[in-house]
Amino acid sequence: MLLSSCGSKMEFFLAASIHSFSLASFATLQEAKQPGYACVLANVLEAATWILSEPKFASDRAADIIAVSTSLLDALPTITSATERADDDDDMAMDVDVKDELDIDLQKQIMAAFDSNTKLLEHLVNALFTGTLSTNYSDPSGPSDAEVEAVGSICAFLHVMFSTLPLDVTMTALAYRTDIVPALWNFIKRCHENQRWPYFSKYISPLPVDAPGWLLPVSVFCPIYKYMLKIVDNEEFYEQEKPLSLKDLKALVLILKQALWQLLWIIPSHTSPSQKALPNPLGLKKMSIDSLKSQARIGLSELLTQLQDWNSRLPFTAESDFYSQEATSENFVSQAILGNTRASEIIKLAPFLAPFTIRVKIFTSQLANSKQSAASHSALTRHRFKIRRSRLLEDAFDQLSLLSEEDLKGPIRVSFVNEHGVEEAGIDGGGIFKDFMENITRAAFDVQYGLFKETVDHVLYPNPGSGLVHEQHLQYFHFLGSLLGKAMYEGILVDLPFATFFLSKLKEKSNFLNDLPSLDPELYRHLLFLKHYKGDLSDLELYFVIVNNEYGEQAEEELLPGGREMRVTNQNVITFIHLVANHRLNYQIRGQGRHFLRGFQKLIPKEWIDMFNEHEIQLLISGSLESLDIDDLRLNTNYSGGYHPDHEIIDMLWEVLKSFSSDNQKKFLKFVTGCSRGPLLGFEYLDPKFCIQRFSFLYIYVLYLFCWKIHLELLFNLELVSPAWRNMETVCPPRLLA
Repeated sequence: MLLSSCGSKMEFFLAASIHSFSLASFATLQEAKQPGYACVLANVLEAATWILSEPKFASDRAADIIAVSTSLLDALPTITSATERADDDDDMAMDVDVKDELDIDLQKQIMAAFDSNTKLLEHLVNALFTGTLSTNYSDPSGPSDAEVEAVGSICAFLHVMFSTLPLDVTMTALAYRTDIVPALWNFIKRCHENQRWPYFSKYISPLPVDAPGWLLPVSVFCPIYKYMLKIVDNEEFYEQEKPLSLKDLKALVLILKQALWQLLWIIPSHTSPSQKALPNPLGLKKMSIDSLKSQARIGLSELLTQLQDWNSRLPFTAESDFYSQEATSENFVSQAILGNTRASEIIKLAPFLAPFTIRVKIFTSQLANSKQSAASHSALTRHRFKIRRSRLLEDAFDQLSLLSEEDLKGPIRVSFVNEHGVEEAGIDGGGIFKDFMENITRAAFDVQYGLFKETVDHVLYPNPGSGLVHEQHLQYFHFLGSLLGKAMYEGILVDLPFATFFLSKLKEKSNFLNDLPSLDPELYRHLLFLKHYKGDLSDLELYFVIVNNEYGEQAEEELLPGGREMRVTNQNVITFIHLVANHRLNYQIRGQGRHFLRGFQKLIPKEWIDMFNEHEIQLLISGSLESLDIDDLRLNTNYSGGYHPDHEIIDMLWEVLKSFSSDNQKKFLKFVTGCSRGPLLGFEYLDPKFCIQRFSFLYIYVLYLFCWKIHLELLFNLELVSPAWRNMETVCPPRLLA
């Protein structure tokens, strides 16, 4: 039946393919009860590799080969890759009802046919698109019937292939050896501008009335372009504008955002039973509407997330272009905070659709709910620790590491012991704990301590050789993770600039080539040299190994099993670059990152932090570097002791603060709140409120003597004690006014 349905032109081709397959191999597979279609597919692919390498045959045979291969792939069970250290976010296997398992040798033969070294996919895609689909935007009219047929054919084939084979087997060839990304973008752009989308009814089930025609091309375009962005370098992306221009990227973001919002908010996730019953003309099980929706949702979300990351490094479009206007409404926010709603699901899958301030409000609400739930436990247990200033980190580690998750969420009080072994007087009303957090984070994350290193950009990341410095280094990373989580949980901002490739570990996310310049700019330049090398790379005699050098100890490590015998060539150089970047950015600090994450997640669950990208997480940790908004602070200030908002002295105080330099404003804020940066959402969210209290000069003098002895400025949090000044010069000394 398969031969008759594929047309007379393929009969000879398939017959020749099956004949070329050895009878011994076929007999072995039949004895192992392997499906005959798998044998045929392996044979078709082997013959197709040879036929498509001949230009005079390629264009005539490409469509037929794709048609046959699509049907055969659809009948196969999902094949998983055995590649070590495969990226988790590359795993996009879809649910398939077929449960047969193929012989391992047959799996290898099928996957080998699609490997980038064979050039099968390169020839197949390019042959089909030659003379049919343009990569340049030269014709603003809608696509022709021939273009629709070519796009539908290749997208159906690739969608089924993505559902069957591991992406790491096929993506390198598609992303770097073909023009499929610019070609599909040109097609999508023209359809969008003409508001006319084909339905590809030949390949997929008849679409419901509310299903968009872009489902098939978008579900294929997104994962390929997402994979390409992993190895695209900054020069290609921003200067050469490859594979898409920056102007097109702006348009792409707007189109994809609209498509994703439509899928998540407007179109139901699953079709009705009556719609499911409709088969597609070719009988492809993996081309159902639900599978297309699922693939498109994941692909759109992941690609837009990556594009937002690029935009955070160096903007190519406005930040608001990633937002959906509907996600800013009060109704959306309240539904997202409520949880178990469509709005909350959107925040989980595509948080970038909502502005940062909206997500901070949701995060703040989640923190408040958690604290309320933990209140009953913390009311019964009070934790107070004595910390020697001379052994700050060691004492904190020994005592706080014993606390459970519930204990960490409750109040913690600290008293310091001075160098003479005497406990410092005072009552911790919150200020001492803030001082403790500031001092311990400064000590623990200091590069001199050996747990963290500093990049050339002066941002922090875990020291890959921390085990050579501290025997208990992994326990310390777990402790530091819980410490940072506690700071974020309590809303305490700490001045710790982290590398974005380390912050991605809080999201359990992998890093790629474009993250490497911050860590190792020299290695980055060397990898780019290999990527753009015009000669024969095998002449350089490079192999799939890397040399680790920590504290003078060198060790050679294979990037792949058998890497010492695997030479880098023009065909596998992209894989080599990806593995080197993965080793430096992910593999070397995997232990430190994993333990830090476990400690951090004791207070901040993954679903909370996943609402933010790495640059936004840094804002949650350290606050904004923007100038202090004195007017906002004034609007959210309380007064006592006779002061009120319109008091003459109060007016003078705010006038003086406005005249301060940015540095002096930050010093003032640090003095009264313990942190030099204001809350992310403004001083309305400062808890407790900033208060200015009036006292007599005698009281101030006594308080000053007391402060000098026991550092009382740390005991009272968010309160400025003020006498009744008479003039501006008294409020602000002449040297500050100058």
